[in-house]
Amino acid sequence: MFDLTFHPGGVRPYPTLCRRDALRVGGLSAFGLSAAALLRAEATRAADAPAPRAKSVVLVYLGGGLSHHDSFDLKPDASAEVRGQYRPIASNVAGLDVGELLPRMAQTMDKVCLVRSGAHNNDHHETATNWVMSGRFGSAFGDWPALGAVAAHELGFSGELPPYVSIPRNPSFTWELGRSAFLGGRYESFKAGDPNDANFRVRDLSLPGAIAESRVARRQSLLEAVDGLARGIEGNDQILAYDEYQQRAASMVLSGKAREAFAIDQEPAERRDRFGRTTFGQSCLLARRLVERGVRYVTINYGGWDHHAKIFPSLDKKLPEFDQGFSALVTDLHERGLTKDTLVVCMGEFGRTPKINKDQGRDHWAPAASLLFCGAGVRTGQVLGSTDRDGAYTTSKPFAPADVGCTILESLGINPRKHLHTPDGRPVEILDTGNFMSELFV
Repeated sequence: MFDLTFHPGGVRPYPTLCRRDALRVGGLSAFGLSAAALLRAEATRAADAPAPRAKSVVLVYLGGGLSHHDSFDLKPDASAEVRGQYRPIASNVAGLDVGELLPRMAQTMDKVCLVRSGAHNNDHHETATNWVMSGRFGSAFGDWPALGAVAAHELGFSGELPPYVSIPRNPSFTWELGRSAFLGGRYESFKAGDPNDANFRVRDLSLPGAIAESRVARRQSLLEAVDGLARGIEGNDQILAYDEYQQRAASMVLSGKAREAFAIDQEPAERRDRFGRTTFGQSCLLARRLVERGVRYVTINYGGWDHHAKIFPSLDKKLPEFDQGFSALVTDLHERGLTKDTLVVCMGEFGRTPKINKDQGRDHWAPAASLLFCGAGVRTGQVLGSTDRDGAYTTSKPFAPADVGCTILESLGINPRKHLHTPDGRPVEILDTGNFMSELFV
């Protein structure tokens, strides 16, 4: 659903200043920082924005935590309680093995870069998810905007399509995650729904059958008249924010381009079969359609990896779905030349414990995880980082959530050290730690 949410606190786009802001900035002079210096510093940060490598990002999010031991970092020489039941198979990259339930990915590893050294220190689902999706550590409740919301804020709309889309919806465990936090409702993701549903229709982009477009246009005229009254209320930023968002939503509803972008039923049956007739497979196909048409940030939410018990019967079903959908996404983007300016990132919030527990499952494990990258200049067919004999701890090139966040933002041409402003006007850096993962590109 395209939520028409009021912008909390009425954030004004910087550097527009009201008298209250001027007084607040003026108060900084006691610390030797004038308003002019503050504005110059902000202008310098904007000028420091990196040259973009990518027009779009596709984040494949494996909520719950993929078991790296059973997929991309097998330990065949470890004890039975660590190595599990899957055999390694050779990939099309010399010396690189993957799990036996990933035969399609085995033939796709030359098109991706495998990172075996994702690492942090929090094994709580919500907290870790918000951390890896935003690049900043906070509470479980999402203090910081997701990278997709930051991309929407910084890059804006492209024509009539939303800049930030989640398929089928944002990740969730006990509540929704990956949201826009203090940036407000206008930068929330557009929730596409399940593209594998036989009656898939994107809510708010399909006109009810009984309502002609001319009637919708008349309704829009009425809304504009009502909104004109609201604009007369001086300083009501919430009303103005709603007006802007409502206009964008109406433009999408009336736009044939927007409806066509989500029309997955236009894809040939054989191509849909290639991705897999599953929610994940069709989500990957829809993501390709969206970035092909200019959507800047797409999150594919593929949860269900939290296997505390009976992990192998679960992975027997999950890994083949992932194998088919993700390999098809990478291959299709490559064949269409879209990897040139699309960055694809695949990750969960953490890995799984080295030892299989008493319930034949693996528990949460933050010190080690496997991630996949491709596109936007990523040097493919390589492996970065490593873990120890049991896959418990990284032994080289550890990459933290902030490093991944910096890499995503800089690839889009966004300076991760740029200041955003909270509803009370407080400037905060998008990311306060982290470094660009240059090893991916050399």
